[in-house]
Amino acid sequence: MPTVQTRTQKSKPTSKSSGRGAISAKSPAKSAPEPRADVVPSISVEERERLVARAAYFRAEKRGFAPGCELQDWIEAEAEVLRLIGRA
Repeated sequence: MPTVQTRTQKSKPTSKSSGRGAISAKSPAKSAPEPRADVVPSISVEERERLVARAAYFRAEKRGFAPGCELQDWIEAEAEVLRLIGRA
């Protein structure tokens, strides 16, 4: 004779809260939304320029602060920062 399995109904937990900030058993705790890959975070113009200046400084430092290449350092640093923040 085959065995018959029956399902039993599970009872829902009850929530007896008598104060502020109590979490109801019916609503799950909300977590932070996951970042979307198609959304590029925006940064301010000032922050972008600060990043470019810092990258240009490190480029100049790498070549011993030799004069005459400041503009090239800035252009390359700006391209690098734009690529890194996804705007190239």
